[in-house]
Amino acid sequence: MKELRKPDWLKSKKLGAKKTREIIKKLRKYNLHTVCENAGCPNQGECFENGTATFMILGETCTRNCTFCAIDKNKNKLQQPDSNEPKAIAELSKELGLKHIVITTVTRDDLPDGGASQFIEVIKQIRKICRKDVSIELLISDFNGDLEMVEKVVKTAPDVLNHNVETVPRLYSTVRPMADFQRSLNVLHKARQSSTRILAKSGFMVGLGETKEEVLNLMESLRKVGVDIVTIGQYIAPSQNHHPVIEYIHPNVFDFFKEEGLKMGFEIVESAPLVRSSFHAEKARKILFKRS
Repeated sequence: MKELRKPDWLKSKKLGAKKTREIIKKLRKYNLHTVCENAGCPNQGECFENGTATFMILGETCTRNCTFCAIDKNKNKLQQPDSNEPKAIAELSKELGLKHIVITTVTRDDLPDGGASQFIEVIKQIRKICRKDVSIELLISDFNGDLEMVEKVVKTAPDVLNHNVETVPRLYSTVRPMADFQRSLNVLHKARQSSTRILAKSGFMVGLGETKEEVLNLMESLRKVGVDIVTIGQYIAPSQNHHPVIEYIHPNVFDFFKEEGLKMGFEIVESAPLVRSSFHAEKARKILFKRS
């Protein structure tokens, strides 16, 4: 398939070069990783300029074979969870003065609990070390369908529980062959059932070959399981070896999805070409304060 030319609206802001260098230096000092770097996020400079980052726990290698993702999939490089990681994240978050801390992960199907215990320990350390009004957002894997692990993580009291569905159900076999759409919905539903206080969040990409109707049906499915926040962004292929971009979606269509999402009852809909799952994540704090 011929590679599509990127339209002008996909050009990210060239911000944060100096701040990016500063934060990356601090990350190396604490031996920490961010999904901003590893997944090649187009908003990295802007977020770093604002002094925010999404920490990625449990290493840099994923056990899944999703065809859209830039994360390393070499299973020979898998490492055991770093026991120093949770405290290091809390200490760096305090040093950076973060108000809203986002924690994500590679999928670790090789671990008995899918990595749930590491999430739990990160929350404990943040609550112990950081400012009292800090909010915590977790972007979890599906823990291989173990809903008991989802409940355990939620009961440690994160403020936002995010699990991305990534694409419409029809495309899972080619985009997320080791994942399952209903399993992901079950994770989000379990998070909502386990806590009425928590904000449930999910996100997905467009431009992979889905239709408008499929996108709207997907959004309806997320609302039915209690999702409060949804993020929608343009898929950008990391390389020619990844799933091809089928279409670059015009910003007007993203605006349409936002309008429809708000009508459905989502409290926040971030929908634009360069939106990623942690983009403007701190907006959730306004909702949290209203609920407290």
